[in-house]
Amino acid sequence: MQSGFRAGHGYTSATLKVLSHIITAIDKRQYCAAVFIDLAKAFDSVNHSILIDRLSSLGFSNDCLAWFTNYFTDRVQCFKSEGLLSGPLAVSMGVPQGSILGPTLFSVYINDITLAAGDSLIHLYTDDTILYTSGPSLDTVLTNLQKSFNAIQHSFRGLQLLLNASKTKCMLFKRLLPATSRPTSITTLDGCELEYVDNYKYLGVWLDYKLSFQTHIKHLQSNIKSRIGFLFRNKASFTHAAKHTLVKLTVLQIVDFGDVIYKIAPNTLLSKLDVVYHSAIRFITKVPYTTHHCDLYALVGWPSLHIRCQTHWLQVIYKPMLGKAPLYLRSLVTIATPTRSMRSSRYIALVIPKANTSFVRLSFQFSASNDWNKLQKSLKLETYISLSNFKHQLSEQLTDHCTCTQPICK
Repeated sequence: MQSGFRAGHGYTSATLKVLSHIITAIDKRQYCAAVFIDLAKAFDSVNHSILIDRLSSLGFSNDCLAWFTNYFTDRVQCFKSEGLLSGPLAVSMGVPQGSILGPTLFSVYINDITLAAGDSLIHLYTDDTILYTSGPSLDTVLTNLQKSFNAIQHSFRGLQLLLNASKTKCMLFKRLLPATSRPTSITTLDGCELEYVDNYKYLGVWLDYKLSFQTHIKHLQSNIKSRIGFLFRNKASFTHAAKHTLVKLTVLQIVDFGDVIYKIAPNTLLSKLDVVYHSAIRFITKVPYTTHHCDLYALVGWPSLHIRCQTHWLQVIYKPMLGKAPLYLRSLVTIATPTRSMRSSRYIALVIPKANTSFVRLSFQFSASNDWNKLQKSLKLETYISLSNFKHQLSEQLTDHCTCTQPICK
């Protein structure tokens, strides 16, 4: 349940896994609540003696333990400002940040707190922890969440990690349920009540209690607009090639971040990103505002945001099938076993789970299976191919087909 600093375990897979569980609970008309846990100076609070004991319990040899003990010993830090250097100060705690070993050692240090989650679910991403649970009764859900949160806090205290109560928040997901009165408070061991929020930035993506992603897209739109505004104000300073590169680095990277997560947002929200995307292309091409978007894509050789996102999304689906994704994501897709000998049965297909509501169709296990089977109608893979070959075939399969009726669209 630890995704931080692990190959193949990124913010995308972690968030998709968490959202899949929440969406499934909401589809069953259950209550779902979460605590987003924030730790104060987590990397700087690692106790070396406890960490050495953890390494010992994992089977590290005495020579390795002695090496790590030496690695932590006699470390100092100092401060430099305007050419002046302070005196050295001994560092008796923490893992060296910016080092190769630091993140891995922190993951080892914190990993066992997942055992304290009890009936709740938990996922770690370095020092970002989400604790969440669901059930048919709101009182039961909050009682279980409080019990698990207490156990997690005791584990943190045992590790000498300090909870940042002011930044630790609660959220009650209630998309398909009637509005409730003020829910029972979740409290810290010190009696501090956690704040219930309607929005929370989890691993770089803004989640809201309805999972509409309205807040996230609003932030994206504002961020991109400010960057494009800067580029337009200084357009005389850039060559055509520089404009092309700047948009890739300052606009496309922002849009791409988390696109396979927020793609479940309503089209009315996603279309707002199309507007700023088109503005970025007009900055490069210097064409009039009235130029149709189909012509804009052709001028720069880029696909629409929808096709761009679909390309990323289908790669996310294919990785678990190749075994190149975390087990918790691979477990959400099942290869279909043909029951009859037909031509189509030769193609790799996924089992599409049953859906009680249209909302569950947004979950990873449903949308991944459904979208993969749609792709296979044209791709027709009978055996697995490399990821690079798959990307190449996607570029041939996914193209923008203009269905516009406006005369300006050629």
